Amino acid sequence: MSRNPELKGRAARLARLFPAGPGQAARTPFVLLVVFLLGGGLIGLLVLNSALSEGGFRLDDLQKDTKSLTDEEQALQRDVDAYAAPDALQRRARELGMVPGGDPAFLNPDGTVKGVPGPAEQAALRIPEVIPPEAIVPEPVPSPTPTPTPSATLTPTPTPTPTPSVSASPAQVPVATPTLPSTTPGR
Repeated sequence: MSRNPELKGRAARLARLFPAGPGQAARTPFVLLVVFLLGGGLIGLLVLNSALSEGGFRLDDLQKDTKSLTDEEQALQRDVDAYAAPDALQRRARELGMVPGGDPAFLNPDGTVKGVPGPAEQAALRIPEVIPPEAIVPEPVPSPTPTPTPSATLTPTPTPTPTPSVSASPAQVPVATPTLPSTTPGR
């Protein structure tokens, strides 16, 4: 008797799909393929993790740079604001020897002159000295302190008056601002 009985019908068709010989599939290539795929996956994850960590460090450095640059920008903006303040502009203009202009005159569209021009005030010539606003510290004005006087003496005690310093700042000098005539036509 044969080992394989004759198959008929559906069983014969299914039997043809399977290999007929002694079929032991080689396990070595399959095991190597699985090990290679697992190793490649682990190495890929390691590279991806390293790239993400490097990106995180770079992001942290860029955020620190952004913060320092923002602080520097704010400091520079404060300096610009201090230089652009009206009292600082007036002080620096006086230090450069500039004087306020006189009465202005305006030309009408028809060519007539409106207003009477006046000359600018003459100022003493000085060597210009430009001091940054942050270097100027206002001097404290001493407040007069009342001193007790004996009741027997009728002479009043003199109160100390603040003496102006030799280099009085131009910000303390009152400046007359000219009033401009109306620019409305017909007035």
